[in-house]
Amino acid sequence: MLNQSSNPTGFEGNKYILQKNLKKDLPSSIVVFLVALPLCLGIALASGAPLFAGLVAGIVGGVMVGMVSGSQLSVSGPAAGLTVIVLGAITQLGNYQVFLLALVLAGVLQLLLGLIKAGTIGNYFPSSVIEGMLAAIGLILILKQLPHALGVDSDFLGDETFFQGDHQNTFSAISNAFSHFSLGAIIISLLSVLILVFWPKFKKLSIVPAPLLVVVLGVTLSSLFQNSNFALRPEQLVTIPVVNGWGEFANLFTMPDFSAIDNKQVWVIAFTIAIVASLETLLSVEAVDKIDPIKRVTPTNRELIAQGIGNISSAMLGGLPMTSVIVRSSANVNAGARTKMSAVFHGLWLLLSLLFIPNLINMIPLACLAAILLVTGYKLTRIPLFKHMYHKGWDQFIPFVVTVIAVVLTDLLKGVAIGMVFSIFYLLRTNMRNPFFYKIQEEGDKKNIRIKLAEEVSFLNKAAIQVLLTNIPKETNVIIDGSNSRFIDPDVLETIFNYKNNAYTKGIIVTLEHIKKNYTVPKLNSKIVEEIN
Repeated sequence: MLNQSSNPTGFEGNKYILQKNLKKDLPSSIVVFLVALPLCLGIALASGAPLFAGLVAGIVGGVMVGMVSGSQLSVSGPAAGLTVIVLGAITQLGNYQVFLLALVLAGVLQLLLGLIKAGTIGNYFPSSVIEGMLAAIGLILILKQLPHALGVDSDFLGDETFFQGDHQNTFSAISNAFSHFSLGAIIISLLSVLILVFWPKFKKLSIVPAPLLVVVLGVTLSSLFQNSNFALRPEQLVTIPVVNGWGEFANLFTMPDFSAIDNKQVWVIAFTIAIVASLETLLSVEAVDKIDPIKRVTPTNRELIAQGIGNISSAMLGGLPMTSVIVRSSANVNAGARTKMSAVFHGLWLLLSLLFIPNLINMIPLACLAAILLVTGYKLTRIPLFKHMYHKGWDQFIPFVVTVIAVVLTDLLKGVAIGMVFSIFYLLRTNMRNPFFYKIQEEGDKKNIRIKLAEEVSFLNKAAIQVLLTNIPKETNVIIDGSNSRFIDPDVLETIFNYKNNAYTKGIIVTLEHIKKNYTVPKLNSKIVEEIN
């Protein structure tokens, strides 16, 4: 169904309540919930915000954004890529409520970006960079979760950048973990990985999701290990706020301070969050669409509108900024989700766990959650992917590898920007080499050269065409054929016409075929665009 404008929630028909979809979406939502819960808390901690703020963003990202978004598999929530921005903004503004105002404004700006169709920028990221980003996320998951699998759980669980807030980097944190490991956590994580790998192979038993079995195993072993040398410490378990009654729950919410609307710093921070969050979202949904088994395409403008609504709602409730996040989305895809109901259900599980079973949730070892993310990370960065990209050629493989390394050693946006630079370099080099092809025929002492121009001839091809024309020998007949060309850049046209007008000085006769004096790029039919979006 192309035209979704008449139904902004995206709940067309009854496909979201079909049994064949629900039996996939419900188990997947539990997996995403188990992955999202510690990340929501860790990102809030790393951002210098209340822990409850991370849960609010996760709940709103799941339920509200999940319903409005046009993506079927993307999951939204607090993003590690925004932790540095949020921490600096809260420190700079000196008041969390003022920061919430900046987040409200950022959400409004995202709404405007969606309405002016700015989401199409997501279509211009090369596939090699997107694949590299996915592989890098997989590597980051493995590297960041290894300390947790070894039983070393710092306060920076949500910090997915290379340089962490505790003055360590990814590799030093792993080295430190090997010196302070916990045998109990190692046993839980090893058994969890084995279950995640081998349990799905038993088709009759796999009706029980492997990640759910892993959590049950983790809680059971943690209880058995008490009062022994394998006992887990409190920081090795999930920690969410425990509320006793509606009064305590209501007191957790915080409202924005609208009296600071004239503060210039608030507006600067709002623009920063809106741009960074929108870029991260567009990158994430592009990546999720690539790993969607059904290969559905997310309407990007609608996604920006959904994110804007989500950030406004999160801010009004005291939550953190959110984006579409690749870690939770990848876990969602790998768990077998079919529709957006998996994301919606995961948000509901976050809410219900906070209200009704906080003590039970606080019994889950972080080691078994780390195992889930380790396996998810491997699926994203498997060795066959590197072989596949290598066989596609250097112009694809080098931007892919550069993106992987850059994202791992910096952060998501910087890494993708570096990968884009390399990808653009190879794109320009390819374009410069392919503006035309030519055929040489000899008739007596006279050479005939037919130059057939490509379908698209841009200003980037000007240098290559100039070199070819300059090196054509004297006393030659030259035919420049533009019959295949839908567009020729004005700079190239000027070069061609100047050559035709002056070539006679070398005894060269130039004939132009099917070359117009100017070309215009055809515009898309507005009705078609509206139907597509």
